[in-house]
Order: sequence, then C-alpha cells, then structure tokens
Amino acid sequence: MKEGLRQSMAWLHTWSGLLVGWVLFMVFAAGTASYFRDEITLWMKPELHAAAPSATAQAVAIDLAQKTLQDKAGASRRWFITMPTSRNPALEASWIPAPPAGADPAARPKRRAFASVTLDPSTGRELGKARATRGGDFFFRLHFDLHYMSALWGRWIVGACAMCMLVAILSGIVTHKRIFKDIFTFRPGRGQRSWLDAHNASAVLALPYHLMITYTGLVTLMFMYLPSGVQAVYPGKPDAFYADLNGGPAGGARPAPAPAALAPLGPMVAQASRAWNGAPVGRITVTNAGHANATVNMVLQEGRDMTQNLPNVTFDGVTGRMTAAPAHDGGAVRTRGVMYGLHVGRFADPLLRALFFLSGLAGCAMVATGLLMWAVKERPRHLKARKDGTVGVGLRLVDGLNLGGIAGLLLAMPVFFWANRLLPVGGAGRPDLEIAWFFAAWGIAALAALAFPRRWMWRLQLAIGGALFALLPVLNAATGGAGLATSIAHGLWAVAGFDLVGLLLGAALLLASLRLGARTAAAPRLAEHAA
Repeated sequence: MKEGLRQSMAWLHTWSGLLVGWVLFMVFAAGTASYFRDEITLWMKPELHAAAPSATAQAVAIDLAQKTLQDKAGASRRWFITMPTSRNPALEASWIPAPPAGADPAARPKRRAFASVTLDPSTGRELGKARATRGGDFFFRLHFDLHYMSALWGRWIVGACAMCMLVAILSGIVTHKRIFKDIFTFRPGRGQRSWLDAHNASAVLALPYHLMITYTGLVTLMFMYLPSGVQAVYPGKPDAFYADLNGGPAGGARPAPAPAALAPLGPMVAQASRAWNGAPVGRITVTNAGHANATVNMVLQEGRDMTQNLPNVTFDGVTGRMTAAPAHDGGAVRTRGVMYGLHVGRFADPLLRALFFLSGLAGCAMVATGLLMWAVKERPRHLKARKDGTVGVGLRLVDGLNLGGIAGLLLAMPVFFWANRLLPVGGAGRPDLEIAWFFAAWGIAALAALAFPRRWMWRLQLAIGGALFALLPVLNAATGGAGLATSIAHGLWAVAGFDLVGLLLGAALLLASLRLGARTAAAPRLAEHAA
C-alpha cells in the first residue's frame, strides 16, 4: 500500500489474472460453448438429424416412450424420459439396467451405466443407433471438472481460479480512471496501447456479465466449498439434503415385492401441465416401475423460469394420483436457484442465449488480451536488460504458454468435432477417443508453441484452427448430417446454427492469421522507410 490504493490494486489485478489466466481462458471458452451444448450434441449425432421439429402432443410422445421402456427395460429399477424440445427434437428414453441375479436390488452401483434409445416423438420409431459421443456435455464438464483427474480436484482448482478471477475483476474496476470511456476507446496499430484498449473494451463492455458469471460459478459449487452446514443438519444423508433442495424424491427405496402395473403416464403429464398453467413437462423419472411402490416424478421443461430449481410433481405410479404438488421454495433456496440458473443460462430464449454467448466470447478476449498485454509490456524491459537481444526463460515460457493456451485450444476444439465424424461409428470407447483427439491436438500445439513461441507459429495455429472451423459445414454434409441448405429448409435451426457459427469462428481466426502476416510483412518496409 506504499504506492497508494490504485497502484496496489493494479499489482493485484495483474498477478491474480496472469497466474491462472491460461486455465481461465479454457474455462471461459468451454463454458461459452456450453450455452449451446444441446445443439452441439445434436450436430455430433447426424443419425438424429432426420428428427425434424414437430408439434407432437406430449401425451402421444410419452405413451410411445412408456411402451418402449416396458418392452426394453421392464426389469429396470429406474426409467428416465427426456421430452423433445426445439433444441433437441428427439425423444430420449433411458434406464439403469437391472442388477445381476442375486444382487441386492437396493444397493447402489459404484458407477451407473445407462442404456438408452432415441425415438421419433411422432411415431415412436427408433432413430437408428446414434453414434456414442459426449457431445456438448464434454465442454460443459470440462469447464468445471477439467479432465483426466478427480472431479473433486478439478472443481477445487477451477474454484480457486474463479476466486482469482473475481479478485482480478474487482481490482480492475478500482484501477480504472475512465471505466465508461474505455468502452468506446480503441487505438489500433499502437503496440502496447492497442492491447490495453482491447483488454479494457472487452472487459468493460460485458462487465456485468463477467461479474455475474464468475460469482455465480462459485455459488454453483458452494456446498462443496462450504460443506459444514449441510453436514451439521443432514449428517451422513446428502441424498436427503439434495432431495429437499431440488424438490424431488430422495430415491433408494427397495422395490416392493408385490407386482403392480404402471399407470399410463399420459394423464399424469396432462395433470402436471395443468398444475403449471399449461407449461410442458421436461423430464420424467419413474422409480420401481412394475412394483406396488412405483413413483413418477415430473419436472417442468427448462426455459420457463430463471431458477435452476424447476418445479416438479410426484405421482403414485400405480394409481396415477398426484402425491406431491408443486411447492413454493423459500427465499434462500430460490436465491441459490436463480444464481445457478443465471450461470447455466438454460432459461434463456434464443436471442438472450446468443447475447450470453457473445458476452462469453468477450470474456475469452478479455483473458487473452490480458495475458498477451503482460508479455508485450515486459518485452522491452527484458530486451534492454540482455545485451544479446533475446528474452529470458521466464518471458519465453509465458510466450509459449500464451500461444499454446490460446491458439492451441482454438485449434483443438474443431479437432474434437472432426474426430466425431472421422472415427468409426461403432468403435469401442468412441467418446473417449474423441476426447483423446482433442487433448492430443492441444498437446501437440502446446509443445510446438513452447518450442517455437514466434509470430509465424501464431499464424500457423490460428490458420489451422480457422480452416477446421470453417470447413465444419462441409464435413457435416459429407458425413451423413443435414447440410446447411437442408437444415435451413427443414427448420432444423440447431444444426444450421452450429454450421453458421463454425463458419463465423473460422473466418475470424483466418482473418486474425492474415492480419498477423500483414504486420510481419510491414515491419521490414517500415524499417527501410525509416532508414
């Protein structure tokens, strides 16, 4: 504090952002992609592109799903049904396979293995065996679980980085003298000043979003970071706590020995919709189907409320009678649910989701320009301190990490989509192979960046990433998916939107590569003119 509050905050802002900036860029990039994880998953399953959006009544779709589950999973303890939406037009029916003979039916398996089928909601016809893929869920889990490590450790690491991000944002606000003027200030071709203007503009333009997404990200994992309250009130009963929090049955009940037929689900869907003033059902969970203690839990479709704690109702599975009506959450539960909902953005309509996506891209630009600005600022000092005209190991390492962490990630993301279409459809462990391609591409790009942290490597990696993104619509049409013209003609906007965004991202990366080349070519001409 010897240099004053603003100078101290500037130091804190620099180092709290720099030390975790490469993780934060990945978190922002993967989290931004997660706003469209349903669309990403649909694009990565071209076998489902034939399921064009339809106005099928929910009662028809649920009857088809119930018949399919009774035929395929009559002995299963739990069924899960995901109703079709405009973002995912297929009807998903999944179940947990019955335990082996002689096993305790109430015992919880160490790892749940789900089986599922995808149906046309109008006819009940199976839409072929869709290729196995993690789809958009990979980016969703990556941005807070990381990968190839314990999810618990990953969440602690991301939480620490998010806290550093929050400190960087707040200290950055303090250091700004002209925070509103910075929105409209950009001076290109001015070296360090241009990087500072780009950093300020991308930060200030979406500042409310940056504050919201960072703080609510911490709130989503608050019970992991601060578990004492839950342990004190629910000692050894975490399932009961989450059942009370989320408004659903705790589960775990042993199937009753007496058999009983499951009541039709269609009337229950209609009754649940009436309880929500006509809003549709989104997810359905059936527990102990075929037994006297069967229960059916229905959750409101996403996009109807800002809170992530969506209303739900519970029915007796044998009589079809509603046993638990929609309840009103308390203030604390609703506050947490709204913060969670703000973070994931599942409530957003297409326009608002697009604005969230653009704000996320601004966050990526903010982190990237901050990392690059530090290197640009430090370079003259390092060159002056060394007589041979080279930089030290520390700055060279930062240059390599910037290149590998930014351009390398932007190259690896389209590789993930290309792997989805180029790997054999029926190959064993296919989802893991797609993810392995992603990390292999990122790893190779990072090693090349550390070995050659030069402008030409930036150009090369940005050009490769841009070309891979821009060619995704061609890849989609050539490998069995609904091409751009077909998807637009049939109203399959989830697939068409993915192709169009791929084109735009590819064009932006290719333009950046070309601009870097133009600046490289201009440098010798300027030197010759000055002489």
